[in-house]
Amino acid sequence: MDLYPAIDVREGKVVQLQQGDYDRQTVYNDDPVAVARSFDDAGVRWIHVVDLDAARDGGNPNLAVVQAICAAVRAKVQTGGGVR
Repeated sequence: MDLYPAIDVREGKVVQLQQGDYDRQTVYNDDPVAVARSFDDAGVRWIHVVDLDAARDGGNPNLAVVQAICAAVRAKVQTGGGVR
């Protein structure tokens, strides 16, 4: 079985929205790449990255973060949210 740990990114930070409400978020880490590396070091085969800014407003506001994660880990990276 493969587990897909998720990293939700908003304004370049790892966050969790409470019930999908952008006004109620918890910031878990300022460095999404470090979080991805910790998952990678734990041996995951996949990491799921959600760009919450893109999901809300479109565009690719966190594209550089996603690219940095891809470059920093051996795991495959799957994107979601507004990433196109």
